[in-house]
Order: sequence, then structure tokens, then C-alpha cells
Amino acid sequence: MPPPKPAVTVTLAPPEISHGRAAGIDRRSAERLRRGHLPIDGRLDLHGLTQEKAAARLADFIERAESAGKRCLLVITGKGLASGGVLRDQVPRWLNQPPNRARVLAFDYARPQDGGSGALYVLLKRRREPTTSKS
Repeated sequence: MPPPKPAVTVTLAPPEISHGRAAGIDRRSAERLRRGHLPIDGRLDLHGLTQEKAAARLADFIERAESAGKRCLLVITGKGLASGGVLRDQVPRWLNQPPNRARVLAFDYARPQDGGSGALYVLLKRRREPTTSKS
């Protein structure tokens, strides 16, 4: 009889999110995010940055916001020129990559008064405090 095979642990990546479509968020919260009805806890303006600096600043901003218990962020990318903005196209991709994706629940275009399609509302996951059991 052959020896038993070792158990394989598979870690699934969170599903990809896009503008207005996210897994793990209730309809009411998604609607409030889309309509800009959630209070904005932090703002990041990426205008004028290179892609490398913008990606690093975005990751740092999200990490600090999560650590501070913030939930809804406004990330301003700008709309770009007639051909479209590079940062506007890249930020959603960066939000889906580690380490950001583990912290981000959803994102959507901002309302016109907050920057419209040149900005994103980003909803972070709630920070869960580790539970301690009483003995």
C-alpha cells in the first residue's frame, strides 16, 4: 500500500473587483458608495506622479488608512488627455493587486463634485480586531 499523499492547501485569491462590481458587499453599501453618500475619510491626489511613484503612494495610502480604521477614500487620478489617463487606467489594476486587494472591498467612479471619472471612491474592508478567548 503506497504512503498517503500529503494534504495540499490551496489559497484562493480574492475575486477581481471593478467599477461598481464587487464581491462581499451588500447592495445598500454598494449603492451608497456609488452615489457618494459615504463620508470620505481620506483623499489622495496622484496628479503629476509617475506610474511607479503613484503605485507606491497608493499602496502606502491604503495601508495607512486601513491601520487608522478609515473606510471610504477618494483617490484622484485625473482624466488624462484626449487619449485617456494612464493613472486613470492603472489605479483599478493596482487596487486588484497585492497588497491592496486584501484591503479593498470595492471601488467606483466618484460623483462629479468629487472628480467624476477622474477619481474613485475606494471602500476598505472593516478592520477586524483579533478576538481573545477568556479562560
